[in-house]
Amino acid sequence: MEVKERRLRLKEESRTNILDAALSIARTHGWQTVSMRKIADMIEHTPPVIYDYFLNKEAILLDLAKTGFVQLAGNIEKARSAHHLAEKQLENMWMAYWDFAFAEKELYQLMFGINIQGCSDISTMPEAAALANLFGRVIRQILPAGQQSEEQVFVAYAGMWATVHGLISLNVVYQRNSGDLNQQVLLNAVRNVAASLAD
Repeated sequence: MEVKERRLRLKEESRTNILDAALSIARTHGWQTVSMRKIADMIEHTPPVIYDYFLNKEAILLDLAKTGFVQLAGNIEKARSAHHLAEKQLENMWMAYWDFAFAEKELYQLMFGINIQGCSDISTMPEAAALANLFGRVIRQILPAGQQSEEQVFVAYAGMWATVHGLISLNVVYQRNSGDLNQQVLLNAVRNVAASLAD
């Protein structure tokens, strides 16, 4: 039993090392430079070893994107739980989203295909759908009774997401300052939408 557990642990460690190497290369040189050979060199193996864990480079990128969505959802949930008032929760959640985008810039670029080819259709990825569900639950609390249909919740979420994601994308693509002015634009947009929801 111990031998089997040890093998499983070593296999998981190797898989994690491959993912870490790919992300490290992207952080240093950009996603366009990530290759199976470079990953193999970094983990001191031959490229065929990587194929024991991943079908191809796209599979590695997909796994990293899923990891990014899980991490982002965790940050957003933590931000939500820091407040009881739904409007304040919503602000905190979008600020957590914003912070993640710049703290984990390469992951965010991969997740949403900014300046690179996206790794997949995120609408089919449960890890991505979890984000909309997190925001949707809070938006539903703000909407007046009788106006909480899935469509109305989605319209509110999509409007906020388009604003926040658009600001982030502009900053990433044009490498503008991601500081206070942009955060104020973000907060104003979220507050305006939240106020309109309650009307």
